[in-house]
Amino acid sequence: MATDPGTIHTFEATDIQGRPRTLAEFTGRVLLIVNVASRCGLTKQYSSLQALQDRFHDRGFDVLGFPCNQFGNQEPGSEDQIADFCTTSFRVSFPLFAKVEVNGADAHPLFRHLKAAAPGLLGSQGIKWNFTKFLVGRDGRAVRRYAPNVPPEAIAGEIERLLEMPPT
Repeated sequence: MATDPGTIHTFEATDIQGRPRTLAEFTGRVLLIVNVASRCGLTKQYSSLQALQDRFHDRGFDVLGFPCNQFGNQEPGSEDQIADFCTTSFRVSFPLFAKVEVNGADAHPLFRHLKAAAPGLLGSQGIKWNFTKFLVGRDGRAVRRYAPNVPPEAIAGEIERLLEMPPT
């Protein structure tokens, strides 16, 4: 079965352990894709992201975390250091990926796609800071972008709504 080029399922990314993964493995799941950082004023959002993962995972939901060092050098560590920090400080169990760039010429293709599919305020595409969140439906299409300061728990109602929709 071919994947739709308008969905995130056509993309690949390297996970935090260095293994290539295709996002097609998340077909049929609701996703919250977030650019994360360990030394950001918003880093405490890891707790809320993990709470969403715990609450909705068994119903077909995953958080996908993509560390990014493009904003204030707030993710300077290696993938091993990031994974250790997330596990020991926040007991993160959701999938984490290798560091990516989300803006500029070297932006990961997934984030180029997400920014175009779910622009920010006034149609802007650039990601302004760490913990920008993209909600993706079961069909792999971006539903909405959330600003970094939107607490993950504020998105729970929209996640619930998407989970109640039948898979296409």
